[in-house]
Amino acid sequence: MNRLFLTTAIDYANAKPHLGHAYEKVLTDTLARFARRTGQTVRFLSGLDEHGQKVQQSAGKSGKTPQEFVDGICGQFLSLWKILRVEPDDFVRTTERRHKKLVAEVLEKLHRQGDIVKGTFKGFYSVRAEQFLTEKEREA
Repeated sequence: MNRLFLTTAIDYANAKPHLGHAYEKVLTDTLARFARRTGQTVRFLSGLDEHGQKVQQSAGKSGKTPQEFVDGICGQFLSLWKILRVEPDDFVRTTERRHKKLVAEVLEKLHRQGDIVKGTFKGFYSVRAEQFLTEKEREA
């Protein structure tokens, strides 16, 4: 039997959901439903990234703690998925204990294997781009 694993982007929980979020989830849900109807075993995963500077800034502007803020945003996303009948098999929030536990286990394994090296990096971090930029990239 064919198996299909589908995952969507995990959206940043720094603002309410918009059409772009809905578009991707509806398409993925449609693909999952079609695959199931054709006899495939499907696992459809989605979720929210509830960490980061943008989330912290949005929470601060709203007068809430980051956790209070993302709890509210998560409710909005889940309400929209219900209205649109988007039904992932699992919805993972990065603030969930199970997610934190798995990330800690993976990082520990990588460290034991020597795949993580402690060092220093200097650079400019762009909150907007959510990445470090080189001097050349900053000038562009």
